[in-house]
Amino acid sequence: MQADADTRDDLLQALKAQAAPFVALRRDLHRHPELAFAEHRTADVVARQLAAWGYEVATGLGGTGVVGTLRRGTGTRRLGLRADMDALPIDEASGAAWSSTHAGVMHACGHDGHTAMLLAAAEHLALRGRIDGTLHLIFQPAEEGGGGAVRMMEDGLFDRFPCDAVFAMHNMPGHPQGHLVLREGPMMASSDYVTITVEGTGGHGAMPHRAADPVVAACAIVMALQTVVSRNVDPQQAAVVTVGAFNAGRANNVIPASAKLELSVRALDREVRALLEQRIKALAAAQAESFGVRAQVDWRRGYSVLVNTRAETDFARGVALELLGPERVTLQGPALTGSEDFAFMLERVPGSYLLIGNGDGSDGHAAGACMVHNPGYDFNDDNVAVGGAYWVLLAERFLSAGHPNER
Repeated sequence: MQADADTRDDLLQALKAQAAPFVALRRDLHRHPELAFAEHRTADVVARQLAAWGYEVATGLGGTGVVGTLRRGTGTRRLGLRADMDALPIDEASGAAWSSTHAGVMHACGHDGHTAMLLAAAEHLALRGRIDGTLHLIFQPAEEGGGGAVRMMEDGLFDRFPCDAVFAMHNMPGHPQGHLVLREGPMMASSDYVTITVEGTGGHGAMPHRAADPVVAACAIVMALQTVVSRNVDPQQAAVVTVGAFNAGRANNVIPASAKLELSVRALDREVRALLEQRIKALAAAQAESFGVRAQVDWRRGYSVLVNTRAETDFARGVALELLGPERVTLQGPALTGSEDFAFMLERVPGSYLLIGNGDGSDGHAAGACMVHNPGYDFNDDNVAVGGAYWVLLAERFLSAGHPNER
C-alpha cells in the first residue's frame, strides 16, 4: 500500500511540476476560442504538440478532429481517451486576463481545459509513460450541438483507430476542485429538438368567430404538454419537456394564421425517450383538432442517452480511488439532464464518462464555481494537473502487461 501511495503522490507531483506550460496553453486556447467545426487553430496547436512528442497524428476527422496514436511494447489492448475542443457563441464576462479576444465567442464549458488536461497527459505518457499497447488520444470538434462525435465516426474513427474502451472527462462546477464523480449506467440525458407549428385561419381581432385561432390552441398545447412528465412517465424515471419559445402574431388586433412552439425534450432512458415522442405528437394533434386547427410536429433527434458500461466504470473508479483516495471520489453520482455527444461513441465502444469538480466557491475561485454556459465561467487551472494525472494513471493501468483482460 505504501508503494501505491508513493506512486500516486509521485505522479500527482510530477504533473503539477509540468503543469505550467499547459496552463499557459489552456489560457492561450481560451483567448482564441473557435466554434463547432471551425477549430482550425486549436486543432493545429494539438497536432503540433502531439507530433513533437512522437505521436502518429491524423487530422481532419470530422472536419477538424485530431487523433494522436502512441504504440509501445507488444500488448494488444487499445485505449481511447477523448477531449472536446469547441467553444460557445457567448460574450465573455469572466474578467480573466486571458478572456476571449473573439467577440461573441468564448470557452464557456471548459473544453480548453479538457484539451489541456489530455495534452498534459500526452506529454507525460510519451516521455515517461509505462504502457504496453496502443493509446489513441481523440480531440473532438463540435460537441456543443454539432454532433462532432458522429462526424468523426462517419470518417472512420473507430475503424482506423479501434479501441477496446473509450473514456472522457468533463469539468463540473459545484463540486470541489479536483473531486472525481463517476456513475454506472445512464449518466447524461438524450436531447431532442421539437418544433410544433399550429396552423389556423387568421382574422380580425374583433371578429374571432370568423377565424380559427392558433394562439389559443398553442396555449392549450403548452399546458397539455405539462402532463406528459407528470402523468405519462414513471415517477421514478427522469424526463424534461421544456417549451422554450412561443412565437405568434405581430399586432394586438390581428389573429395570426399560425403559431410556433420550440421544445427541448430530454430523457435518461431510451424507452422513456420514445414515450415522450409518442405522447407529444399525440397531444399536439388532439389539442389542435379540438380547436379546429392543425398541428405539425417537426421532431429532430439530437444526442442519445449517455450510458456508462459497468466493467469500464468499475475500472475508472478503481483508478480514481488509487489516485485521490475515497475522500475525493464519488463512486455513484447523480445522473444529469444535460446532454453530451460522447454518448454516440459509447454506443459503439464500451467506456465511461466522468466528471471532475471545477470548484464550489470554497477555494476562492469564483469563476470555477460559476455554472458552465454562463458568461462568467472559467476553467479551474488547478485541474490541469489532476486531470492529466488521472489520464496517465488510467492509461498505464489499462495498457499494462498484467491487465486481467489482456488478450
